Amino acid sequence: MITLGVILLIVGLIVDSLSVLVWIGAVLIVVGLILNLVPIGGTRRRVF
Repeated sequence: MITLGVILLIVGLIVDSLSVLVWIGAVLIVVGLILNLVPIGGTRRRVF
């Protein structure tokens, strides 16, 4: 999800008429980072 956000961000910056892709890419990067940092389901992975 983070890589997709980076790709959309780059494409949006290259093509000036597609400024919406910059916002979509930024949102995907933020959501991807949050999903990676916050454990889903409230359980942390334990390594024994």
